[in-house]
Amino acid sequence: MKDLITKRPLVFFDLETTGTNIINDRIVEISIVKISPDGSREVKTRRLNPEMHIPEEASAVHGIYDKDVENEPTFRQISQSLYIYLEDCDLGGYNIVKFDVPVLVKEFSRAGLQFSLENRRIIDAYNLYCKMEPRTLSAAYKRFCGKSLEDAHSAEADTLATVEVFEAELERYSAMAKEDIPEDVEFAKDLDILHKLCNPVIPDAVDPEGKFRWRGEEVVVGFGKNNGVPLRQIALENPDFLRWILRADFSQEVKQIAQNALKGFFPEKK
Repeated sequence: MKDLITKRPLVFFDLETTGTNIINDRIVEISIVKISPDGSREVKTRRLNPEMHIPEEASAVHGIYDKDVENEPTFRQISQSLYIYLEDCDLGGYNIVKFDVPVLVKEFSRAGLQFSLENRRIIDAYNLYCKMEPRTLSAAYKRFCGKSLEDAHSAEADTLATVEVFEAELERYSAMAKEDIPEDVEFAKDLDILHKLCNPVIPDAVDPEGKFRWRGEEVVVGFGKNNGVPLRQIALENPDFLRWILRADFSQEVKQIAQNALKGFFPEKK
């Protein structure tokens, strides 16, 4: 790492937030590892008062509740010092490009600071992982079966390769030591168990796809840039989003929820 970082610090960071909506959700904790060209590392972790209620489903993920941050500073209060700390630094993290980076930029913007990404190098370990170990069928066939997939994208070749990959997966995963299996995974050569692994239940989903979800007693959008925004608010302030759903490739259940919302009818939790 020391030979890699030669000109300016590389700051790895991770955020815990009130939710997954880039526009509206706020930071409740930020952790930073600043690696300098001389090889030294500085670790800083700071909880923040998001100035809004932390939804229970978010607290269930990161374990931070309203009472834990009620006496902590707000992002605005620490923004100036954090801005200076990150000045002339590259950024790094795991799967930060789509969420953590834009959330951080948005928080700085609320505080009246323009946190520019121009000339900053962004290192995302998740994206690097996906690039170096692609999850395509051809890559899986090579990894699990040790063969190159000929005639890739022809239906028969792809189907036969998938069968081989699945059989190789069963053999490999069955032989895995218990400590090597993720804690939240139950694996067995059983179709019911495999079905659950391949089709995880989406928590608080209103529809089978989880495009709309329950947050307490209200329904919120569960995807895209409106992720976390209440359905009632969308219907009132951004009905074009619901009209787009009706035109786009969504399930009938999702379209029905959108159509009802446009008419002023919303799901009720049973």
